[in-house]
Amino acid sequence: MNILSINNLNKSFGDKKVIDNMTLNVPEGCIYGFLGANGAGKTTTMKMILGLIKKDSGEIKICGETVSFGQNKTNQYVGYLPDVPAFYKYMRPMEYLKLCGELTSLDSKTIKERSEELLSLVGLGKEDKKIGSFSRGMKQRLGIAQALINQPKLLICDEPTSALDPIGRKEILDILVSVKGKTTIVFSTHILSDVEKICDHVSVLNNGKIVLDGTLADLKKQNGRHDVLEISFISQGDMISFFNNKRILSIQNQITSKDNTLVITSNKLNEIQKTIYDVFISTGIFPTKIEVLEPTMESLFMEVVK
Repeated sequence: MNILSINNLNKSFGDKKVIDNMTLNVPEGCIYGFLGANGAGKTTTMKMILGLIKKDSGEIKICGETVSFGQNKTNQYVGYLPDVPAFYKYMRPMEYLKLCGELTSLDSKTIKERSEELLSLVGLGKEDKKIGSFSRGMKQRLGIAQALINQPKLLICDEPTSALDPIGRKEILDILVSVKGKTTIVFSTHILSDVEKICDHVSVLNNGKIVLDGTLADLKKQNGRHDVLEISFISQGDMISFFNNKRILSIQNQITSKDNTLVITSNKLNEIQKTIYDVFISTGIFPTKIEVLEPTMESLFMEVVK
């Protein structure tokens, strides 16, 4: 079952086409990476999903129900964490979650239980100071708690790690992984490494169009057009001697170098490996490391947006 379905979605601001005939489906229970450069249209899409921006054409459905601009019926299924969450600075975490629970019509017992559970989940269970004194990372964690207060079927996170340091980013990613299975997550970001760490499915948005879509494993398999072999040597002298061997001359145009490492990119890697091992044996030059590299999210991203 698809929690979120978008079909032939279009949106322009004046003469600028921001979303161009977008179609995507988010399966239930996954962490769905919605990837694109800054300005690609990710936030505009998120706001149309929430009914906060009017679409020009197309259809958006959440849990099978159509999203309508200005009407919040489908938002009963949704939790939302914006890139810069705003809070009442004078409130404390429990007070703020109590307000959020009341706004979603939860009873007082459920609000108390959910608030305690969620604050513990995001590492704020013992925090009782005013939100105005919180760090950026603490505010993001509190933002996740408020987004989960009504036990949403769909959690939308718009660039939740973009302004955090490495420790803060890891904390947010760990929290998102911990709620996988309880809710479906749409994780909008431009940070490629974050997508590889936690996402099952990925869509790449470029110039308003979806240019890559599928499970991370399938995308790497289908779009990794070339295999990559990385060879590291003990010294630059060994690397140069290997590179200049007459049996390597025919593939030199497929090789790049950095420090004491050569990177060979080819769609005939099995044949090349036989030659490479023969050269190792005949010259007595042996690598400190030789590794076949899988396609990365970065290489896939660069291939489809260039």
